[in-house]
Amino acid sequence: MTLYALDDQHLDHDLATIRIKNLRLRTYIGIKDDEIQKRQDVLINAVIRYRADNAVAFNHIEQALNYRTITKAVIALVEENRFLLLERMTREVLDLIMSHEAVLTAQVEIDKPHALRFADSVSVTLSASREPRRPR
Repeated sequence: MTLYALDDQHLDHDLATIRIKNLRLRTYIGIKDDEIQKRQDVLINAVIRYRADNAVAFNHIEQALNYRTITKAVIALVEENRFLLLERMTREVLDLIMSHEAVLTAQVEIDKPHALRFADSVSVTLSASREPRRPR
């Protein structure tokens, strides 16, 4: 049970962070012949922030950002396409997430396991924001 009242001042601060952790997919990624011909594993992590004021206040699913819908779209994008570069795949996933108007900021990291000998994986991380940058 919440021990404080939800007033207008409190609602302005309800920023939710959704984390999609270790989404394991298979896709065509790379430039070598074997990479072009065989699907490889990728591991996707995303951090998404949005204003959850209405979701918190009214407890209705329609007021929340639907992470299931976003995840299904990411799966379709990655598994149904071919990518030469990890940077390109990361940008396309980030753009898809940012296409949802409610998203204020997002960060996407995609790992390509076993891309380098002696390393667990190689990853690329990209971020985007609708929030204006503060002057330094």
